[in-house]
Amino acid sequence: MSPINRRELLVGTAALAAARPLAGEAPAVVVPKPGPVVVASANGHKFRNGGPRTAVEEAFAQLLAGEDPVQAAVAGVRINELDPTDESVGFGGLPNADGVVQLDSACMDGKRKRAGGVAALEGVRTPAAVALAVLRETDHHLLVGEGAQRFARQIGMLVEPELTTESSRRKWIEWKRKIDPEHWLDPARREAAAEAARAAMIAEGRVDPDHAFGTIHLSALSPQGDLGCVTTTSGLAWKIPGRVGDSPILGAGLYLDNEVGSAGSTGRGEANLYNLSSFFIVEEMRRGRHPKDAALAALSRIRAATIEKRLLDAKGQPKFNVSFYVVDRSGRTAGATMFHQVGSGVAQWAVCNEHGAELRETEALFEAMAPG
Repeated sequence: MSPINRRELLVGTAALAAARPLAGEAPAVVVPKPGPVVVASANGHKFRNGGPRTAVEEAFAQLLAGEDPVQAAVAGVRINELDPTDESVGFGGLPNADGVVQLDSACMDGKRKRAGGVAALEGVRTPAAVALAVLRETDHHLLVGEGAQRFARQIGMLVEPELTTESSRRKWIEWKRKIDPEHWLDPARREAAAEAARAAMIAEGRVDPDHAFGTIHLSALSPQGDLGCVTTTSGLAWKIPGRVGDSPILGAGLYLDNEVGSAGSTGRGEANLYNLSSFFIVEEMRRGRHPKDAALAALSRIRAATIEKRLLDAKGQPKFNVSFYVVDRSGRTAGATMFHQVGSGVAQWAVCNEHGAELRETEALFEAMAPG
């Protein structure tokens, strides 16, 4: 695509020229700003919901228009939340084991040093907007379940009876038929059957591997050097009702420090929860590491911490994927993943800057995930 117009960023040029020092005066020191730039998971540049922009393009355009980065980030992911063809988030997201869509989201505002989140929220298509309201309108970080839904209704959000679509409902029914032919199984067998059915539907091409784990993350760095980020998800496909993953949890699914950088994740939520990976990445950047190296270090920690045999393949590598999307305070960006290739696809991440928006291949700890 053609480069995005940065005219809005250059408004101060004329004023700077007019303010040139008089003869004998020392020249003013002008420090260049690092932004704007937006990074996201790959679905941040794949869906438009019938509109002209993807999530990263919308967030970038809002930054150019002067919007603060957390608002820009939430506006960006709203496109995915409302798009029923992105079955990893919002409306049409793959439901839980009972066929109910439960959504999680959190956002962070670097300048204000605040965060807001919701979990197990039902009936609201855009949970990121509710998370932003929690950040701005309450003294709390996280609202869950019925309380989150009641809060959403109080701030004027539409609460619907259900958020499944014909496609997501059909896939849920197929999953139920695969795992529950005898109607009821004991818990251990049921869990194993659920995982086997999920893997089979991915292998058959019925469910995208990324959609099975859900989620979009987006981080935005403003022209002024402020950071904002958001993660929003429908969670693990056909999860146990009430299960909350890493997405709305600070330090796991997302984290930022306005003086350092921002990081967020998609993939197996429990792996991030156990390792507080996003927090770890920001702390590694604080120590001077490049975003790419910080993200790969987090992936190495996850690999080392994964010891349960059911989560490892024959080579001792994880049987799941985790990906990170990172931007530091100076505008350096990175996307990193456990496996470069999953099935027939290559892992990607999205970025948008003054040169436009694009998908890039991620850096990876391992080349390919073992099949099955």
